[in-house]
Amino acid sequence: MRPLAGGLRMTEPLGLNAVTHAAQRTSSMSPRSEFEHEPVMAGPTLDALEDMPGGVFVDATLGGAGHTTAVLDWRGDVHVHGFDQDPDAIAVASERLAAYGDRAHVHYARFDEATTVLVDHGVDQICGFLMDLGVSSPQLDWADRGFSYQHDGPLDMRMNTEHHRSAADVVNNYSVDELIDVLRSYGDERNAVRIAKAIEAHRPIATTGELATIITEAVPAAVRRRPGHAAKKTFQAIRIEVNDELAILGPALDALISLLGPGGIGLVLTYHSGEDRIVKNCMRTAVEADDLPGMPSRSDYEWLFRGARTPSADEVERNSRSKSARLRGIRRKVAA
Repeated sequence: MRPLAGGLRMTEPLGLNAVTHAAQRTSSMSPRSEFEHEPVMAGPTLDALEDMPGGVFVDATLGGAGHTTAVLDWRGDVHVHGFDQDPDAIAVASERLAAYGDRAHVHYARFDEATTVLVDHGVDQICGFLMDLGVSSPQLDWADRGFSYQHDGPLDMRMNTEHHRSAADVVNNYSVDELIDVLRSYGDERNAVRIAKAIEAHRPIATTGELATIITEAVPAAVRRRPGHAAKKTFQAIRIEVNDELAILGPALDALISLLGPGGIGLVLTYHSGEDRIVKNCMRTAVEADDLPGMPSRSDYEWLFRGARTPSADEVERNSRSKSARLRGIRRKVAA
Protein backbone atom coordinates (compact mmCIF):
# COMPACT_ATOMS: atom_id res chain seq x y z
CA MET A 1 0.00 0.00 0.00
CA ARG A 2 1.30 3.46 -0.87
CA PRO A 3 -0.01 6.51 1.09
CA LEU A 4 -1.51 9.36 -0.90
CA ALA A 5 -2.45 12.92 -0.01
CA GLY A 6 -5.02 13.42 2.72
CA GLY A 7 -4.72 9.90 4.10
CA LEU A 8 -5.85 8.19 0.90
CA ARG A 9 -4.25 4.86 0.22
CA MET A 10 -3.62 3.18 -3.09
CA THR A 11 -3.54 -0.47 -4.04
CA GLU A 12 -0.68 -1.15 -6.43
CA PRO A 13 -1.21 -4.35 -8.44
CA LEU A 14 -0.44 -2.57 -11.70
CA GLY A 15 2.94 -1.14 -10.65
CA LEU A 16 3.97 2.32 -9.49
CA ASN A 17 6.27 3.67 -12.20
CA ALA A 18 3.38 4.92 -14.32
CA VAL A 19 1.65 6.48 -11.31
CA THR A 20 4.79 8.36 -10.29
CA HIS A 21 5.18 9.64 -13.85
CA ALA A 22 1.52 10.65 -14.00
CA ALA A 23 1.71 12.52 -10.71
CA GLN A 24 4.69 14.52 -11.98
CA ARG A 25 3.00 15.12 -15.31
CA THR A 26 -0.39 16.20 -13.99
CA SER A 27 1.14 18.48 -11.34
CA SER A 28 2.75 20.45 -14.17
CA MET A 29 -0.41 20.42 -16.30
CA SER A 30 -2.98 21.73 -13.79
CA PRO A 31 -4.83 18.40 -13.59
CA ARG A 32 -8.00 19.94 -12.25
CA SER A 33 -8.46 22.00 -15.41
CA GLU A 34 -7.52 19.06 -17.63
CA PHE A 35 -10.16 16.88 -16.00
CA GLU A 36 -12.78 19.61 -15.59
CA HIS A 37 -15.42 17.75 -17.56
CA GLU A 38 -19.03 17.24 -16.51
CA PRO A 39 -19.60 13.57 -15.63
CA VAL A 40 -21.95 11.94 -18.13
CA MET A 41 -25.55 11.72 -16.89
CA ALA A 42 -24.57 12.89 -13.40
CA GLY A 43 -28.11 14.00 -12.53
CA PRO A 44 -29.84 10.80 -13.67
CA THR A 45 -27.15 8.77 -11.88
CA LEU A 46 -27.81 10.47 -8.55
CA ASP A 47 -31.56 10.20 -9.10
CA ALA A 48 -31.18 6.44 -9.67
CA LEU A 49 -29.29 6.13 -6.37
CA GLU A 50 -31.94 7.99 -4.37
CA ASP A 51 -33.10 4.93 -2.38
CA MET A 52 -29.66 3.38 -1.96
CA PRO A 53 -28.77 2.49 1.65
CA GLY A 54 -25.62 3.83 3.28
CA GLY A 55 -22.36 1.91 3.29
CA VAL A 56 -19.55 1.25 0.83
CA PHE A 57 -20.05 2.48 -2.73
CA VAL A 58 -17.77 1.36 -5.55
CA ASP A 59 -16.77 3.57 -8.46
CA ALA A 60 -15.25 0.92 -10.70
CA THR A 61 -14.06 3.43 -13.32
CA LEU A 62 -12.92 6.39 -11.25
CA GLY A 63 -11.54 8.67 -13.95
CA GLY A 64 -11.26 12.24 -12.65
CA ALA A 65 -13.62 11.35 -9.75
CA GLY A 66 -16.51 13.45 -11.07
CA HIS A 67 -19.19 10.89 -10.24
CA THR A 68 -17.51 9.98 -6.94
CA THR A 69 -17.34 13.54 -5.65
CA ALA A 70 -21.02 13.99 -6.54
CA VAL A 71 -21.94 10.86 -4.57
CA LEU A 72 -19.79 11.87 -1.57
CA ASP A 73 -21.24 15.39 -1.51
CA TRP A 74 -24.77 14.04 -1.76
CA ARG A 75 -24.53 11.21 0.75
CA GLY A 76 -22.69 11.69 4.04
CA ASP A 77 -23.37 8.06 4.99
CA VAL A 78 -21.38 6.63 2.08
CA HIS A 79 -17.71 5.69 1.76
CA VAL A 80 -16.32 5.21 -1.75
CA HIS A 81 -13.70 2.81 -3.07
CA GLY A 82 -12.64 4.01 -6.52
CA PHE A 83 -10.73 1.98 -9.10
CA ASP A 84 -8.86 2.97 -12.25
CA GLN A 85 -6.05 1.53 -14.36
CA ASP A 86 -5.06 4.90 -15.84
CA PRO A 87 -2.20 6.52 -13.88
CA ASP A 88 -3.21 10.01 -15.05
CA ALA A 89 -6.70 9.45 -13.65
CA ILE A 90 -5.31 8.09 -10.38
CA ALA A 91 -3.08 11.14 -9.89
CA VAL A 92 -5.96 13.56 -10.49
CA ALA A 93 -8.58 11.62 -8.53
CA SER A 94 -6.23 11.26 -5.54
CA GLU A 95 -5.75 15.02 -5.39
CA ARG A 96 -9.44 15.73 -5.70
CA LEU A 97 -10.55 13.17 -3.14
CA ALA A 98 -7.97 14.08 -0.49
CA ALA A 99 -10.45 16.51 1.07
CA TYR A 100 -12.81 13.64 1.89
CA GLY A 101 -10.28 11.91 4.14
CA ASP A 102 -11.06 8.32 5.02
CA ARG A 103 -14.41 8.46 3.18
CA ALA A 104 -12.53 7.97 -0.12
CA HIS A 105 -10.16 5.15 -1.04
CA VAL A 106 -8.29 5.15 -4.35
CA HIS A 107 -7.07 1.91 -5.93
CA TYR A 108 -4.75 1.75 -8.93
CA ALA A 109 -6.37 -1.39 -10.31
CA ARG A 110 -8.50 -2.50 -13.24
CA PHE A 111 -12.21 -2.94 -12.55
CA ASP A 112 -12.05 -6.72 -12.87
CA GLU A 113 -9.74 -6.68 -9.83
CA ALA A 114 -12.19 -4.66 -7.74
CA THR A 115 -13.89 -7.46 -5.81
CA THR A 116 -10.56 -9.05 -4.86
CA VAL A 117 -9.21 -5.72 -3.62
CA LEU A 118 -12.40 -5.03 -1.67
CA VAL A 119 -12.30 -8.38 0.10
CA ASP A 120 -8.62 -7.77 0.93
CA HIS A 121 -9.78 -4.55 2.60
CA GLY A 122 -12.44 -6.35 4.61
CA VAL A 123 -15.35 -5.31 2.39
CA ASP A 124 -17.70 -8.20 1.66
CA GLN A 125 -20.86 -6.18 0.96
CA ILE A 126 -21.50 -2.90 -0.86
CA CYS A 127 -24.44 -0.53 -1.01
CA GLY A 128 -23.94 0.27 -4.68
CA PHE A 129 -21.61 0.59 -7.63
CA LEU A 130 -21.13 2.53 -10.84
CA MET A 131 -19.28 1.52 -13.98
CA ASP A 132 -18.81 4.36 -16.47
CA LEU A 133 -17.37 2.51 -19.47
CA GLY A 134 -15.47 3.74 -22.49
CA VAL A 135 -12.77 6.38 -22.78
CA SER A 136 -12.65 9.62 -20.80
CA SER A 137 -12.48 13.11 -22.28
CA PRO A 138 -8.92 13.76 -21.03
CA GLN A 139 -7.71 10.51 -22.58
CA LEU A 140 -9.10 11.69 -25.89
CA ASP A 141 -7.79 15.23 -25.51
CA TRP A 142 -4.19 14.35 -24.61
CA ALA A 143 -2.55 13.58 -27.95
CA ASP A 144 0.34 11.64 -26.40
CA ARG A 145 -2.09 9.00 -25.08
CA GLY A 146 -2.87 8.02 -28.68
CA PHE A 147 -6.65 7.59 -28.33
CA SER A 148 -7.81 10.33 -30.68
CA TYR A 149 -8.25 10.50 -34.43
CA GLN A 150 -8.45 14.29 -34.07
CA HIS A 151 -5.09 14.88 -32.34
CA ASP A 152 -1.93 13.45 -33.87
CA GLY A 153 0.09 11.34 -31.48
CA PRO A 154 1.75 7.95 -31.06
CA LEU A 155 -0.35 4.85 -31.66
CA ASP A 156 -0.87 3.88 -28.02
CA MET A 157 -4.47 3.72 -26.64
CA ARG A 158 -3.41 1.90 -23.44
CA MET A 159 -5.50 2.86 -20.43
CA ASN A 160 -2.84 1.25 -18.26
CA THR A 161 0.36 2.66 -19.73
CA GLU A 162 2.38 -0.31 -18.44
CA HIS A 163 0.24 -2.76 -20.41
CA HIS A 164 2.32 -4.79 -22.87
CA ARG A 165 0.12 -4.35 -25.97
CA SER A 166 -0.45 -0.99 -27.64
CA ALA A 167 -2.44 0.16 -30.66
CA ALA A 168 0.79 0.08 -32.67
CA ASP A 169 1.03 -3.66 -32.05
CA VAL A 170 -2.53 -4.25 -33.24
CA VAL A 171 -2.24 -2.00 -36.29
CA ASN A 172 1.16 -3.21 -37.44
CA ASN A 173 1.21 -6.87 -36.40
CA TYR A 174 -2.32 -8.26 -36.73
CA SER A 175 -3.15 -10.12 -39.91
CA VAL A 176 -5.78 -8.70 -42.25
CA ASP A 177 -8.27 -11.33 -41.09
CA GLU A 178 -7.59 -10.51 -37.44
CA LEU A 179 -8.05 -6.79 -38.10
CA ILE A 180 -11.32 -7.44 -39.93
CA ASP A 181 -12.59 -9.44 -36.97
CA VAL A 182 -11.63 -6.68 -34.49
CA LEU A 183 -13.25 -3.93 -36.57
CA ARG A 184 -16.47 -5.88 -37.08
CA SER A 185 -16.75 -7.25 -33.54
CA TYR A 186 -15.85 -4.12 -31.59
CA GLY A 187 -16.70 -1.31 -34.00
CA ASP A 188 -19.59 -2.61 -36.11
CA GLU A 189 -17.51 -1.30 -39.00
CA ARG A 190 -19.15 -2.11 -42.36
CA ASN A 191 -16.01 -1.20 -44.27
CA ALA A 192 -13.77 -3.46 -42.22
CA VAL A 193 -12.30 -5.28 -45.23
CA ARG A 194 -11.36 -2.06 -47.06
CA ILE A 195 -9.83 -0.56 -43.93
CA ALA A 196 -7.89 -3.67 -42.90
CA LYS A 197 -6.36 -4.04 -46.38
CA ALA A 198 -5.45 -0.34 -46.45
CA ILE A 199 -3.76 -0.63 -43.07
CA GLU A 200 -1.71 -3.61 -44.25
CA ALA A 201 -0.66 -1.75 -47.39
CA HIS A 202 0.66 1.27 -45.46
CA ARG A 203 2.61 -0.49 -42.71
CA PRO A 204 4.48 0.48 -40.64
CA ILE A 205 2.09 3.11 -39.24
CA ALA A 206 3.43 5.23 -36.39
CA THR A 207 0.85 7.86 -35.45
CA THR A 208 -2.87 8.36 -34.95
CA GLY A 209 -2.86 11.01 -37.65
CA GLU A 210 -1.43 8.59 -40.20
CA LEU A 211 -3.97 5.93 -39.26
CA ALA A 212 -6.90 8.34 -39.42
CA THR A 213 -5.85 9.50 -42.90
CA ILE A 214 -5.45 5.91 -44.16
CA ILE A 215 -8.92 5.00 -42.89
CA THR A 216 -10.53 8.10 -44.35
CA GLU A 217 -9.01 7.45 -47.76
CA ALA A 218 -10.01 3.75 -47.64
CA VAL A 219 -13.74 4.18 -47.10
CA PRO A 220 -16.19 5.12 -49.87
CA ALA A 221 -16.74 8.81 -50.59
CA ALA A 222 -20.33 8.52 -49.37
CA VAL A 223 -19.07 7.51 -45.92
CA ARG A 224 -16.70 10.48 -45.80
CA ARG A 225 -19.61 12.82 -46.48
CA ARG A 226 -21.61 11.57 -43.50
CA PRO A 227 -21.56 13.41 -40.16
CA GLY A 228 -18.82 12.26 -37.84
CA HIS A 229 -15.28 11.09 -38.55
CA ALA A 230 -14.78 8.08 -40.81
CA ALA A 231 -12.16 6.68 -38.38
CA LYS A 232 -14.34 6.76 -35.24
CA LYS A 233 -15.46 3.12 -35.29
CA THR A 234 -12.01 1.79 -36.17
CA PHE A 235 -10.35 3.73 -33.34
CA GLN A 236 -13.03 2.48 -30.94
CA ALA A 237 -12.50 -1.12 -32.02
CA ILE A 238 -8.71 -0.96 -31.68
CA ARG A 239 -8.99 0.67 -28.24
CA ILE A 240 -11.29 -2.11 -27.03
CA GLU A 241 -8.90 -4.76 -28.37
CA VAL A 242 -5.85 -3.14 -26.78
CA ASN A 243 -7.48 -2.93 -23.35
CA ASP A 244 -9.47 -6.22 -23.39
CA GLU A 245 -12.51 -4.14 -22.44
CA LEU A 246 -15.30 -6.50 -23.47
CA ALA A 247 -13.50 -9.68 -22.41
CA ILE A 248 -13.32 -8.57 -18.77
CA LEU A 249 -16.64 -6.69 -18.57
CA GLY A 250 -19.07 -9.57 -17.98
CA PRO A 251 -17.17 -11.37 -15.20
CA ALA A 252 -16.36 -8.06 -13.47
CA LEU A 253 -20.00 -6.95 -13.54
CA ASP A 254 -21.22 -10.33 -12.26
CA ALA A 255 -18.79 -10.08 -9.35
CA LEU A 256 -19.92 -6.59 -8.37
CA ILE A 257 -23.60 -7.57 -8.57
CA SER A 258 -22.91 -10.48 -6.22
CA LEU A 259 -21.48 -8.06 -3.62
CA LEU A 260 -24.61 -5.89 -3.44
CA GLY A 261 -26.26 -5.94 -0.03
CA PRO A 262 -30.04 -5.66 0.56
CA GLY A 263 -31.33 -2.57 -1.25
CA GLY A 264 -27.98 -2.16 -3.01
CA ILE A 265 -28.00 -0.57 -6.45
CA GLY A 266 -25.74 -1.23 -9.43
CA LEU A 267 -25.48 1.22 -12.35
CA VAL A 268 -23.60 0.96 -15.64
CA LEU A 269 -23.09 3.63 -18.29
CA THR A 270 -22.36 2.18 -21.74
CA TYR A 271 -21.44 3.92 -25.00
CA HIS A 272 -21.75 1.34 -27.77
CA SER A 273 -23.85 -1.68 -28.61
CA GLY A 274 -21.28 -4.36 -27.75
CA GLU A 275 -20.76 -3.35 -24.14
CA ASP A 276 -24.44 -2.46 -23.69
CA ARG A 277 -25.41 -5.96 -24.83
CA ILE A 278 -23.08 -7.54 -22.26
CA VAL A 279 -24.40 -5.33 -19.46
CA LYS A 280 -28.03 -6.01 -20.33
CA ASN A 281 -27.43 -9.76 -20.45
CA CYS A 282 -25.55 -9.83 -17.13
CA MET A 283 -28.29 -7.89 -15.37
CA ARG A 284 -31.02 -10.00 -16.95
CA THR A 285 -29.25 -13.17 -15.81
CA ALA A 286 -29.13 -11.84 -12.24
CA VAL A 287 -32.79 -10.79 -12.27
CA GLU A 288 -33.97 -14.05 -13.83
CA ALA A 289 -31.45 -16.38 -12.16
CA ASP A 290 -32.76 -19.61 -10.69
CA ASP A 291 -30.21 -21.37 -8.51
CA LEU A 292 -27.26 -20.54 -10.77
CA PRO A 293 -23.83 -21.34 -9.26
CA GLY A 294 -22.53 -18.39 -7.28
CA MET A 295 -25.73 -16.35 -7.70
CA PRO A 296 -28.52 -15.74 -5.19
CA SER A 297 -31.97 -17.06 -5.96
CA ARG A 298 -34.17 -15.49 -8.60
CA SER A 299 -36.12 -13.31 -6.16
CA ASP A 300 -33.06 -11.46 -4.84
CA TYR A 301 -32.61 -9.01 -7.74
CA GLU A 302 -34.89 -6.73 -9.71
CA TRP A 303 -34.59 -4.12 -12.44
CA LEU A 304 -34.08 -0.67 -10.99
CA PHE A 305 -35.88 0.63 -14.07
CA ARG A 306 -36.86 -1.00 -17.34
CA GLY A 307 -34.70 -0.52 -20.39
CA ALA A 308 -31.95 2.09 -20.60
CA ARG A 309 -32.08 5.76 -19.75
CA THR A 310 -30.44 8.27 -22.09
CA PRO A 311 -29.05 11.80 -21.67
CA SER A 312 -31.30 14.79 -22.09
CA ALA A 313 -31.14 16.96 -25.20
CA ASP A 314 -29.62 19.73 -23.08
CA GLU A 315 -26.79 17.47 -21.90
CA VAL A 316 -26.06 16.26 -25.42
CA GLU A 317 -25.87 19.89 -26.54
CA ARG A 318 -23.44 20.69 -23.69
CA ASN A 319 -21.39 17.52 -24.12
CA SER A 320 -21.59 15.80 -27.50
CA ARG A 321 -19.66 12.79 -26.12
CA SER A 322 -22.68 11.90 -23.99
CA LYS A 323 -24.84 11.33 -27.07
CA SER A 324 -24.43 7.54 -27.19
CA ALA A 325 -24.63 6.99 -23.41
CA ARG A 326 -27.06 4.41 -22.00
CA LEU A 327 -27.68 4.01 -18.26
CA ARG A 328 -28.88 0.64 -16.92
CA GLY A 329 -29.60 -0.30 -13.32
CA ILE A 330 -30.22 -3.28 -11.07
CA ARG A 331 -31.17 -3.55 -7.38
CA ARG A 332 -30.91 -6.28 -4.79
CA LYS A 333 -34.26 -6.62 -3.05
CA VAL A 334 -34.70 -6.06 0.66
CA ALA A 335 -35.88 -9.23 2.38
CA ALA A 336 -39.54 -9.07 3.45
